[in-house]
Amino acid sequence: MMTEPRLGRREVLMDREFWRARWEEGRIGFHQDNINPYLQRHWPALKAPPQATVFVPLCGKSRDMLWLRDRGHPVIGVELVPKAVAAFFEENALPVDRRPHGPFTLWQGDGIRIYQGDFFDLAADELAAVGAVYDRASLIALPPPLRRRYVAHLRTLLLTDVDILLVTMDYPQGEMEGPPFAVSEREVDALYQDAFRIEPACSEDILEANPRFREQGLSSLVERVYVLRARESSGG
Repeated sequence: MMTEPRLGRREVLMDREFWRARWEEGRIGFHQDNINPYLQRHWPALKAPPQATVFVPLCGKSRDMLWLRDRGHPVIGVELVPKAVAAFFEENALPVDRRPHGPFTLWQGDGIRIYQGDFFDLAADELAAVGAVYDRASLIALPPPLRRRYVAHLRTLLLTDVDILLVTMDYPQGEMEGPPFAVSEREVDALYQDAFRIEPACSEDILEANPRFREQGLSSLVERVYVLRARESSGG
């Protein structure tokens, strides 16, 4: 079983404050107003059971959660920044109940529940109903030292063997300082291969369609989609 690497308190706090600052300053170019096309195209390949609860880590105010809910899936998200969670419910005119829940503030309404707080504070009982995971944002949002810790903790949270639809981004890391961070195929293998069968689903060069990245000096930019099939007894 993968163990969580130890990180210094200063390193973790710096990561938290970075994302709070991005939302407060409105620097959220990573947010997509439209439903992610990879989700629409490749979700059926995951073969998630009908009405399975879907976990969306580091969810921000992603409208992908609405797409999943509209297909019959209750959704559980986790998001560090209060402003992002409030914006999700306000911008989509969703009724919401908000209350304290341990280290979190729990926002829920209309088939969507979001734990506002630190992903690493989640406990397995909070995700006991989860039957699938949609992960577009996590790996590319986290610096390398946190990515291994993230995957290790995710595995402790999943009480049953569930599959993951994973979206990553890759480019020559030396050409741009993330986030988004480059995540190579080799790193995906290293992080997941002992607990999941990794099925590459898609690889697309998106540099021409993203001029802001060309302006930062990138010579290539590839988005990759993986279906991660849980191996037997890989869950926590």
